Amino acid sequence: MDNYDVIVIGAGPAGYVSAIRAAQLGLKTAIVDKQWLGGVCLNVGCIPSKSLLKNAEVAHTLRERGKEFGFSFENLKLDYSVAVKRSRQVSDRLTKGVGFLMKKHNIAVYMGGAKVTARDTVTVTDKDGKLTELKTKNIIVATGASVAVPPGWTIDGQKVVTYLEAILQDKLPKSAVIIGSGAIGVEFATVWNSYGVEVTIVEMLPRLVPLEDEEVSAELAKAFAKRKINVLTGHKVTSLAATETGVKVIVSAEGGDKTLEADQALVAIGFKPNGRGLGLEEIGVKLTERGAIEIDERMATNVPGIWAIGDVTAKLMLAHVGSAQGIICAENIAKAETITLDYEMMPRATYCQPQVASFGLTEAQAKERGHTIKVAKFPFQANGKALGLGDYAGWVKLVVDEKYGEILGAHLIGPEVTELLPELTLAQMMELTPAEIARNVHAHPSLSETLMEMAHVAEGQGIHI
Repeated sequence: MDNYDVIVIGAGPAGYVSAIRAAQLGLKTAIVDKQWLGGVCLNVGCIPSKSLLKNAEVAHTLRERGKEFGFSFENLKLDYSVAVKRSRQVSDRLTKGVGFLMKKHNIAVYMGGAKVTARDTVTVTDKDGKLTELKTKNIIVATGASVAVPPGWTIDGQKVVTYLEAILQDKLPKSAVIIGSGAIGVEFATVWNSYGVEVTIVEMLPRLVPLEDEEVSAELAKAFAKRKINVLTGHKVTSLAATETGVKVIVSAEGGDKTLEADQALVAIGFKPNGRGLGLEEIGVKLTERGAIEIDERMATNVPGIWAIGDVTAKLMLAHVGSAQGIICAENIAKAETITLDYEMMPRATYCQPQVASFGLTEAQAKERGHTIKVAKFPFQANGKALGLGDYAGWVKLVVDEKYGEILGAHLIGPEVTELLPELTLAQMMELTPAEIARNVHAHPSLSETLMEMAHVAEGQGIHI
């Protein structure tokens, strides 16, 4: 029987990163996954979707903006299967890289289903049914989350799909209904629309990307309307069924019911944590009603030696947050110097077109908490680099406490804003003020100048506005 200091269950961005950090700290480490190194993110989630989004950007430019850039085609052909093939190559390259990292750090890898049979024991069942019992001082659970599907909805993988089938299919429908306007919904809407699919988004809440700032939602709705993506906000799906020719979706709103018909429907309403069925409850680990594992700021559960990180904790279901949790968890196990996370200030990124990025409080949230705020905005249409790129919709916005100059949040929509966000989250973490961002000289011409200009606006000294 093998004995370890740490066994990580789940090899996604939370799990494999935690395993690496544990090994770096001198802990004998093993990792278990039933399917993939790299988890959903690297294999069928964030990574291949970004590859598809790049293809979509090129496709949209070729189809819709040729005249603007001075090129034309007599017979433009777009082969979506090539885009999918490229996305698989990108994923394969990264997952092989994770395998290399496991070997580099002497982390034992077990492929199979894991069950916690005691506080110090993990049993792994491989694809052939062979059982392997592992002993350990610490167990880190990083089993992620699964698609939430309402009762009565049937996912057939052809006409009614989740992100999994959608990201792997190499042929696109002519029309699609996307249920949910979170990150997955709006990103697939961007990809499919770029290839000429007639897309309708149905969102139960009053606006697109409903967890984002209200002005961001409005700006994205305007951009989607320009791309001819149909949006039905404030509409609840009351019926979803496959038909002989596609799908029928019945939605209800204050004005009554509507029937939508399309070739395919994508269910993208959210995720549920994978905390059940692992044997955790049997050893006394506390779970929420949703099946999330309850943890403290150290990533520890209520049972000594049992830890949890990533989506299974439902703290904030984002890959980078899971990775950060994984590092902190390993450091706490090793009793090394570490930090705690402020989940409200974690960066959030959505890669639709235009991109959306944010962290911290919205204007409304800041006011609700009693802050007297000032808000600074700067548009991309006043930025030379954005104009040169031909991609200048949107703006950057900073929410600041008026009395102390404390950065409370930022909300960005526009070209590559997901790459601009780290300067602002770093500034917030290091307790910088807009005055210091404004004084930081930014290269010209660059998209990052919008952050400097926004900071000048916050100081009442706007230059190019």
